[in-house]
Amino acid sequence: MPTTESTDDDQLFVLTAVLLTPAQFPSVLGDDYPEVCAGLGLEPYAEGYGLVLGQDGNGARWTVATEDVSLVACAIAAWDCGMEYDLSPGEDSIVGALPGWPLALAVSAPGVPEPHDPEPQDGDPTPLSPPDGGEWGPAQRRLGADEIALQWAAWREQVDDAEAFAEPGEGRHQGVRRALEEARGYLTQPPPPGRVRSSFAAGEARTLRVDGPGWSIVARTDDIAFVLLDEDPGEVHPVGRGPELPGLLSSLDGLAVRPS
Repeated sequence: MPTTESTDDDQLFVLTAVLLTPAQFPSVLGDDYPEVCAGLGLEPYAEGYGLVLGQDGNGARWTVATEDVSLVACAIAAWDCGMEYDLSPGEDSIVGALPGWPLALAVSAPGVPEPHDPEPQDGDPTPLSPPDGGEWGPAQRRLGADEIALQWAAWREQVDDAEAFAEPGEGRHQGVRRALEEARGYLTQPPPPGRVRSSFAAGEARTLRVDGPGWSIVARTDDIAFVLLDEDPGEVHPVGRGPELPGLLSSLDGLAVRPS
């Protein structure tokens, strides 16, 4: 579990941390790495950052950005294994502290007031906050794609093989066609870093995550794809392999950024 440490002159009770790199970043914050960095006021350096989420001694929420990516990666790996890890970025590695949290957390630090946004000071940015779960937009669309990637087997079970391997035909949803066409366009005009990401899947397959303006694609290189659209709240559109999808997925995997 995360442990409490201090940064600068104020104590920060660390609750969790996430990586912010071209290959791995909180999708809820943007379609690509430069967009996420811009939203947080950070330069999109290739090395990336770690984001540390915690509370100060008054209980206020803070998101601290550090250039010590390896330290944050080690902490996350240890926590995932149920081990303790003292995450305390060095003062010289900290590049910014933003009020609020960009992600919803169900935990809080013991012995301090309930989580709340800090009192605003002149010139302070608007506190970060997670998206409203009752609405639908780009953030919710990307969160939905995250969920499909995490629960692939459950979503795949809802698509029978006859549909999964059939040729899609001309009846495909217009928004889905647009998403696939724009994804194919990435092969000739590479998008910003992070628009196409590749991670491990079962066997020798890869899980692909491809995002663009108004759409997200989640796919396995050896299987089908799912498309989510801003224009279709809560809808998930399966795309069968047919004759074209395998080649598209393979080519996209070739230009994708991957976790180191």
